Amino acid sequence: MSHHQHFIIYKPYGYLSQFVYELKRPKKLLGELYNFPPNTMAIGRLDEDSEGLLLLTTDGMMSEMVRSKKVEKEYYVQVDGIITQEAAEILKSGVTIGFDGKKYLTKKCKAHILQQFPNLPERLKKIRDERHGPTSWISITITEGKFRQVRKMTSAVGFPTLRLVRIRVGNIYLNDLIPGEVLEVRNFEIY
Repeated sequence: MSHHQHFIIYKPYGYLSQFVYELKRPKKLLGELYNFPPNTMAIGRLDEDSEGLLLLTTDGMMSEMVRSKKVEKEYYVQVDGIITQEAAEILKSGVTIGFDGKKYLTKKCKAHILQQFPNLPERLKKIRDERHGPTSWISITITEGKFRQVRKMTSAVGFPTLRLVRIRVGNIYLNDLIPGEVLEVRNFEIY
């Protein structure tokens, strides 16, 4: 039985969720954070301008399992403006977003407004300053993961995303990890 390795990382803002980038423009890649073993792959992705919990593994079967099981992924989302309960309700029931040039109705999800700003590390690149008006935070939990889905969802209800941090995948939480930190774990206790 081959020995696989599994990692939990806090993907920092500005990094791609991959190890190889074919285009000429230099990008920050995961391999700059840690000396990962060969054949390490990210399970799912976070956009370059998103941050937070990312699972990595050398086990393709584990990757398949996590992606296929409709595992919950929870995000803390800082939005432009003071988000309303009405907008949160619309998000829960599903919103229409553009995906691959077609209209797509998101599945029902969980969404609740966070009453206080979450205790997250400062982002290196400033979001913007207060003169641009107030911001607020909402927690959104989805089981699907279309391209830039959460950003498209908050925009669809009139509150564009300013900062997006994945704090949970299944039963695995970001906890006190700091951006760029890598933890090797024995396995993923997703359920």
